[in-house]
Amino acid sequence: MKAPQARTWVLLVYKVPREPTSHRAYVWRKLKRLGALLVHDAVWVLPATPWTQEQLQWLAVEILELGGDAHVWVSHELLVGQEEALIQQFQQRVDTVYQEILHALKQEDVDLIALSRKYQQVKMQDYFQSEQGELVRTQLLSARGGRDV
Repeated sequence: MKAPQARTWVLLVYKVPREPTSHRAYVWRKLKRLGALLVHDAVWVLPATPWTQEQLQWLAVEILELGGDAHVWVSHELLVGQEEALIQQFQQRVDTVYQEILHALKQEDVDLIALSRKYQQVKMQDYFQSEQGELVRTQLLSARGGRDV
């Protein structure tokens, strides 16, 4: 029997000067938009895909241009159980937003455009294809009369 193949992760470790604080906020917002998880101080992780690697490399370049220091690594998780915990954290984050969308769809006078936009944003962070995401997509399609989300 074959052992399961370890996933690959991309990590960003960075340091941005304290002033101006807008630089720190800029980097933080970009990482949040990507759906990165903070694993320790200024160490952020994403599942390694060509897209996430490229995004973190570009962000590292931007950090350097802001006068900071940044390093990007591609890694395999080596300790048993830690990889599954990371995956669960990624899934919990997107499932929370998916649940918010499902709840909002049950309300009267729901703003389907805003919910569709929210769905698109969270779908970009759904690196492990949550079952909740497909349910949200189906219900949004139904609410929109079959028009794609």
